[in-house]
Amino acid sequence: MSQKLDWKPGTMIYPLPALLISCGTSPEEYNLFTVAWSGTICTNPAMCYISVRPERYSYDIIKRNMEFVINLTTEDLAQATDWCGVRSGRDYRKFDEMHLTPAPSHAIRTPIVAESPLSIECRVKEIVHLGSHDMFIAEVVNVQADERFLDEQGKWHLDRSRPLVYLHGAYYALGDFIGRFGFSVKKK
Repeated sequence: MSQKLDWKPGTMIYPLPALLISCGTSPEEYNLFTVAWSGTICTNPAMCYISVRPERYSYDIIKRNMEFVINLTTEDLAQATDWCGVRSGRDYRKFDEMHLTPAPSHAIRTPIVAESPLSIECRVKEIVHLGSHDMFIAEVVNVQADERFLDEQGKWHLDRSRPLVYLHGAYYALGDFIGRFGFSVKKK
């Protein structure tokens, strides 16, 4: 067995979803930015979070409007996902630059990204100041799923969209199917 080395404390929980966050409540304010620090925090009510640096252009937009949309990304959206993470909304109209479509949300005023396979409409409940990032804790108020990824029985298959993940500075498409939850104890 190989030896493990001690490193300084750091955030090494990978892979993470590579997400496009949309924000803004009017076309002049609409913006997109890339986040990997996000996750589920509660089932009932459905809640999630994103962590954002206060100096990011979108930070003030979300804080002012108290809503955002988490748009899952795919291999096809990889270039737009990366570009929206390295360019500032102060200088670019990202929906236009990346030829993405702002489509209406159904429960909030912030648009979804029409090209995303799944868009999660979120209303901010709390902002937790953590240090380099602030965590926007939000309730999920609606989810829009692309019907192209539904099977004949109505089950949704995100894997068919070729989801994009972030792994320590690099993007990857998800790999091979291994098993469903509980496969290790399932009766043969």
